[in-house]
Amino acid sequence: MALVIEGEEKIAAPIDVVWKALNDPEILKESIPGCESLEMNSPTEMAAKVVLKVGPIKATFAGEVTLKNLNPPHSYTIEGEGKGGIAGFAKGGADVTLTEDGPGSTILKYEAKADVGGKIAQLGSRLITSTSKKLAGQFFSAFGEKVGGA
Repeated sequence: MALVIEGEEKIAAPIDVVWKALNDPEILKESIPGCESLEMNSPTEMAAKVVLKVGPIKATFAGEVTLKNLNPPHSYTIEGEGKGGIAGFAKGGADVTLTEDGPGSTILKYEAKADVGGKIAQLGSRLITSTSKKLAGQFFSAFGEKVGGA
């Protein structure tokens, strides 16, 4: 089951600061809902462990995250795949773009695509879509607060 999520976040920080934060595993870990660990394997590859609850199913996903199409400090693509055992799998990515909005402000736009399978996919598209949108919103708003409040 595939879905697309789009959004925008205004962050009270200069574009270079936001770009640096998008590549900082500590800030990403603190911003990702349910993230238990996030480690850099290389400048563009990370290993993640995330606990998610979708409806009645709670699962721990272990996966890989890769950064591609890097165009500092304006855009990149983040792709990931996680396996949650019997709960199923989730894979997807997001195109993230940064635009300067005055001297100390940045607009972060994202378009994320996700695909889920296994038990989680059986929960129905409405629940998965609403949960995915909520998680994406939580990530970008937490990220914006961490970076903009710093």
